[in-house]
Amino acid sequence: MTRRRLSRRELLVRGAAGALAISPLAAACGGSSSTTPAKVGDPAWWREQRPTGELVFANWPLYIDYRNWLKDRPTLNDFSRQSGIMVTYEEVIEDNAVFAEKLARTLGSGRASGYDLVVLTNSWQLTQLVERGYLVPLDHSQLGNFSRYASPLVRSPAYDPGNRYTLAWQSGFTGIAYDSRRIRRKITSIHDLWDPAFTGRVGMMTDLNDLGSAGLLYNGADVTNSTEDDWHRAAEALQNQKAQGIVRHYYDQRYIDALERGDIWITQAWSGDIFQARASGYPYLEFVVPEEGVMHWTDNMMIPMHAANPQSAIMWMDFYYQPAVAARVADWVNYITPVPDAQPIIANDLDDPAVAGSPLVFPTSGITAHDYRVFSSQQESHTWNRLFGSIATNA
Repeated sequence: MTRRRLSRRELLVRGAAGALAISPLAAACGGSSSTTPAKVGDPAWWREQRPTGELVFANWPLYIDYRNWLKDRPTLNDFSRQSGIMVTYEEVIEDNAVFAEKLARTLGSGRASGYDLVVLTNSWQLTQLVERGYLVPLDHSQLGNFSRYASPLVRSPAYDPGNRYTLAWQSGFTGIAYDSRRIRRKITSIHDLWDPAFTGRVGMMTDLNDLGSAGLLYNGADVTNSTEDDWHRAAEALQNQKAQGIVRHYYDQRYIDALERGDIWITQAWSGDIFQARASGYPYLEFVVPEEGVMHWTDNMMIPMHAANPQSAIMWMDFYYQPAVAARVADWVNYITPVPDAQPIIANDLDDPAVAGSPLVFPTSGITAHDYRVFSSQQESHTWNRLFGSIATNA
């Protein structure tokens, strides 16, 4: 494949330095009744739901399969033909924190968001949406394809035990990328990002989840279960790296452009970006899973409270987890699919061995992947952002 598109992860955590403030949940939907209505998301409530013939789906730009770069989306079209549900697909999510905050304000006032399905990344914002009761608990009796085909990587994640509120849409790894023309030795460790031999040629992330996690991995800490003392030591290591002039720049999505230009030779990187770059004329860029492991992030489908068409949303979720459907999406977006059985379909039916054979789309079991730290309070989130946000500047 030779196409190149901007990754959906651009601007993902630009708003992460400000924690999401969510007001208490307003009265649950359902209206007044002489009998006690079933609680939203309970089995009795789901039994009352019926397909409405409509689905409003909010997602990131360029994050589903297209045909000929037009607005024709084959998997959505097939879903509509098979279910009779017409989908309104809106590419309106460009920043995780900003969209989540807007969603929370609307739901907190007791109003519907206008969306039946949204896609957000595992983050403090998602944790707050769950804790405040702003998401509809899923009916897993209707999610047989998830039960049968979902990857172990996306089952019962730390941020949503039991997948009570979310199902993975796509995932990715944050590891290391380097230019093999300029760096002749093998890159194997997170410590290579601190190597004085690359002074002024190292890129680090402005994404505070990824930046802080790199410092924790450097110190050998358990990222997912890290303590505030671990965070302070990680910040010290990152500050020393910066003070020595090793870091050229702290980047958002534009790190990939700097790597392609040769401004930087080695950098923190997102797996899907490097796959796309290699396929677009930069085969000398290598993605590395360091011996300390990679960070694993996931974009998740969820149903906001007060959604008008929850049954349509859960029908789409189950439809998507069919291997043939997930294969078409993965073949286009080039991130990690949550459905491993999509691999032979991409290899044989879609005839795309580059995607089917890539560990950046179908990771091997030998990859050590860490989940981000799940904050238990807004104070923890503030502490993390204060420590690492002061480093991720280019002043």
